Amino acid sequence: MDESCFPDNRETMQTILAKPLLDTADDDLGYLPEGPVSCGEGLVSWVAIQHGADAVLGSLNELNLATGENRCWPLPGRPGFAFPTEQPGLFLVGIERRVHLFDRTTGECRPVSDEVDEGVEGTIINDAVPFPGGIVLGTKDLAFAEKKAGLYLWRIDDQSLVQLRDDQVCSNGKVIWPDGDHWRLLDIDTPTQTVVEYRLDAEQGRLSEERVVLDLTELDIFPDGMVATADRQSVIIAFYNPGDAPHGVVRQYGLETGVVECEWQLPGSPQVTCPLLVKWKGEVQLLATTAAENMSTERRARYPQAGSPFFASTSFKESTVPYWFTGDQLKGLG
Repeated sequence: MDESCFPDNRETMQTILAKPLLDTADDDLGYLPEGPVSCGEGLVSWVAIQHGADAVLGSLNELNLATGENRCWPLPGRPGFAFPTEQPGLFLVGIERRVHLFDRTTGECRPVSDEVDEGVEGTIINDAVPFPGGIVLGTKDLAFAEKKAGLYLWRIDDQSLVQLRDDQVCSNGKVIWPDGDHWRLLDIDTPTQTVVEYRLDAEQGRLSEERVVLDLTELDIFPDGMVATADRQSVIIAFYNPGDAPHGVVRQYGLETGVVECEWQLPGSPQVTCPLLVKWKGEVQLLATTAAENMSTERRARYPQAGSPFFASTSFKESTVPYWFTGDQLKGLG
């Protein structure tokens, strides 16, 4: 890792060492884990996007923080996200190129959206963020090469799908919160190495012009998943490092200053995919997913913890609360 990539406050910023939750990562489940979400006391759901390099199927998972037990529900494709709802066992899941309603108690899985990226080949749904109006979701070019992936608004009230952008490569971390009668949306298109901000008019399905709020182009690692702190003054970003490094990193950036306020280091797992702030045993902890994606046998042996979730302390008093779709909203899905 290029040492010049660290900000001037490197000596004074807080550095915290994270610990793996699993001694060894499952080769299939650990290939590309993402999207951790708090789904009950001591429970975190997450998706395994694909069970291996050539796999076209993935799964929804639930990790018990107290026991370390992981439950797994196979899905009929590759999921990019899964959001719990107020209806027990029901999740809204982005699989391949549609949003689906998945009932993990019965295994029923049915589409509730039109197909994304119509007329475009080689893309699938990737990261997303829920809010009362629906889901803002993005897609990714599977070759990680062309600006052909989309950014979308899926409205839960009528299940309409509105394309907001059609020129991304790998649409990743997103956060959203109210901004007057609109929404403030922060978004990462990973190859650009920037975090951009929009005002989203959900009713009209329109974005404002983008504004770069964090320029990370001096780094030799790539921003992936992102969450906001409870006070909305900073964001926490997981960095995916396809090269060799003694540890992976998750960093907290002040939105007004651009300064790194804290860094969490994940030993032996450089490809960090997504962060989550979770309340556990009265404390706010950081959980981060990591991946063994595209690692050769030799590289995998050097990073035995790749693919494992990591856990670390934080100084936060409150965690962000994800939006859960209500029973009334789900009734509209039929």
